[in-house]
Amino acid sequence: MSAAGTKTFAAVDLGASSGRVMTGRVGPDTLRLTETRRFPNRPVHLPEGLRWDILGLYGGVLDGLRAAGPVDSLGIDSWAVDYGLLAADGSLLGNPVHYRDRRTEGVAEQVWATVPPDDLYRATGIQYAPFNTLYQLVAAQGTPQLTAARRLLLIPDLIAYWLTGEQGTELTNASTTQLIDAHTGDWNRPLADRLGIDLALFAPLRRPGDSAGTLLPAVQERAGLPGPVPVTAVGSHDTASAVAAVPAGRGERFAYLCTGTWSLAGLELDAPVTTGASRAANFTNELGIDGTVRFLRNIMGLWLLQECMRTWELTDVTPLLADAARMPALRYVVDAAAPEFLAPGDMPGRIAAACRATGGPVPRTPGEITRCVLDSLALAHRRAIREAQHLADREVDVVHLVGGGARNALLCQLTADACGVPVVAGPAEAAALGNVLVQARAHGLPGDLASTRELIARTQPLTRYEPSGDPTAWEAAARRTEDARPLPA
Repeated sequence: MSAAGTKTFAAVDLGASSGRVMTGRVGPDTLRLTETRRFPNRPVHLPEGLRWDILGLYGGVLDGLRAAGPVDSLGIDSWAVDYGLLAADGSLLGNPVHYRDRRTEGVAEQVWATVPPDDLYRATGIQYAPFNTLYQLVAAQGTPQLTAARRLLLIPDLIAYWLTGEQGTELTNASTTQLIDAHTGDWNRPLADRLGIDLALFAPLRRPGDSAGTLLPAVQERAGLPGPVPVTAVGSHDTASAVAAVPAGRGERFAYLCTGTWSLAGLELDAPVTTGASRAANFTNELGIDGTVRFLRNIMGLWLLQECMRTWELTDVTPLLADAARMPALRYVVDAAAPEFLAPGDMPGRIAAACRATGGPVPRTPGEITRCVLDSLALAHRRAIREAQHLADREVDVVHLVGGGARNALLCQLTADACGVPVVAGPAEAAALGNVLVQARAHGLPGDLASTRELIARTQPLTRYEPSGDPTAWEAAARRTEDARPLPA
């Protein structure tokens, strides 16, 4: 299928706004990634709430595999926490609920009445987020769909099931459900029992590199692929795949920023941090490749700008970034992690209101609002990385910024300025690269996690941004936002 010494892998990478199928050619000194098909991911507003168009996504996956041509394996990653429910005959019970749906409002308080927040965090290491799978399942209790369900599959596992007919639950994504014990890497059955959650709904756990089956003959025919085609479990939470593709050197003291719709800022650790201070700072301990822990904070990310552009009916970000670069630095700042920015709709108005609430000037033009978003994201990156170092008792010398934000030179420079350490930007397609490289390892190439990172550093374009400007200006700006809470004791 590939030139001697190389193999070709397909990465199905599903994001909150689009999906794509990428092919990666991997050899000892070769790593080339090609996009074969991109397709939209447009959530649908129904009378009962916000839903994913999972059938449209599956159709896009099949079209992408057809365009990819012969491959040695394929793997699937996506966003976290959401799931599909299957009946006893394996049929889908309705479109999966979107994590931004409002059904979980007030559910956390119900959960905490049974399992106090401190106990919940010590048991799972997972941050509070209103859309965690645990809260979604409590919200769904008593509904006809959950009552009828005999299987629950997280989004990438659902796509894999339709492709192969085999069911499994990949561990890095399962860890985001808030039902996995962060210390053992297995289901926390006492917690689930206390909350009335039936863990028998979940398929057996898989780990990155495990087999997830082989394409069904009918699927293989529709995709126009010669077979058999194995499906390999990867870090199916896209952040797990992206962190696996951080091009850090052996022994390098680094923090990472996975940027896109969300910004995920944190450290790669050997063990979880489940202290009260860590819970108070709302850090999460998600499981990564090779037994690592992704100790990180979720920040709203470029969702803020994406929603602004949707309101303005703009599709080209380049003029906005040019305007933003001409705006005064740190004139307008908000807490980019604030919960009022979670839902869709009139993001420019909410940003203006948040600026007004801080007593500062209010941005009005698209250029001013864009600069506000980028400055505020850089501040949130700074805060998260500083707190991660404090909580984990680990210093960093460099920040690796991967994902779509690596293409945004202004955001990269502002993040270096805010954090006071160099930022190495790239690769932009980190999730797909991590997906491909986990497959490559499972099929004999190219080695351990450190080796895959060295291969990325040798073969992918990277840009280094050195910090500049006045650090005291960033300190003053941080004090103007809700994100400037004192460091935990």
